[in-house]
Amino acid sequence: MSVSVLLRRLVTAVALLVSTAAATQTSPYLYVLGVGQDASFPQAGCYEPRCLPAWEDMSLRQEPTAIAVIDRASDSSYLFEATPEFRDQLYQLQREAPFPLTGIFLTHAHIGHYTGLMHLGREAMGTQGVPVYAMPRMLEYLSSNGPWSQLVSLGNIDLRRLEHDTPIRLNELSVTPFLVPHRDEYSETVGYRIEGPNRTALFIPDINKWEDWEVSIVEVLETVDYALIDASFFADGELGDRDMSQIPHPFVSETMALFAQSSAEVRNKIWFIHMNQSNPLLDPGSDASRLVQNRGFNVAREGIRLPL
Repeated sequence: MSVSVLLRRLVTAVALLVSTAAATQTSPYLYVLGVGQDASFPQAGCYEPRCLPAWEDMSLRQEPTAIAVIDRASDSSYLFEATPEFRDQLYQLQREAPFPLTGIFLTHAHIGHYTGLMHLGREAMGTQGVPVYAMPRMLEYLSSNGPWSQLVSLGNIDLRRLEHDTPIRLNELSVTPFLVPHRDEYSETVGYRIEGPNRTALFIPDINKWEDWEVSIVEVLETVDYALIDASFFADGELGDRDMSQIPHPFVSETMALFAQSSAEVRNKIWFIHMNQSNPLLDPGSDASRLVQNRGFNVAREGIRLPL
């Protein structure tokens, strides 16, 4: 077994031990179910050296980005994103919180963020009335395009309309969607502000460059305790000859530079998530992972728990 594999497993084990205390409390908490980009790691058809070990060793694979908010006091759990790996992530969620899924929040209509809804349909779970929270264009897309429209017509899901910057209450929790710039071919794109009784989290898995947003991410970080933010790519040139200006996510290197003058307390709020298979942060033993941690930032890993 390689040193890289051992380090990956060690980091994951330590993260789980550190965060386990949150699960024993009755206060709500955030639970990380996936940290990869939409297509998982390894992506279909990738047989390069960085991908081959993960085809042979399931423990090296990374699920697409999804988080859950769990409230044991009310036996409720809310899933943020319905990824293509919904089946496995629902199992992990219900091992963690053994009660029925209370609802699903969607950010936008790209494949890693909503296609897992298929598992709720008649060919699979055949659910009834699972609340699905989304913005107006996203709801219209689901209602008007098959096979998603069948989920609506059969009552497998119950669409719940969200509005920009308008919070909804969920027992002790408050969830507020806010629009962010992204490729909006089929729907708008949102991030979420998730407020618990004690702490607040920001969830922005997909966004264009920070300067494209009319809001200052630096100022927003002053108002929250955690920020799980887009880390699709570590740096320019990561995709070989491909023009990365056509995929305008904020590079991790750019985000770190943006917060270079911020306090250690602010930098420690940031958890990089939504990593493409090319991103070296997927490997906790990489130089990139050590650099991020040495500069006071965090890299999200499956199984992390953050109290709310």
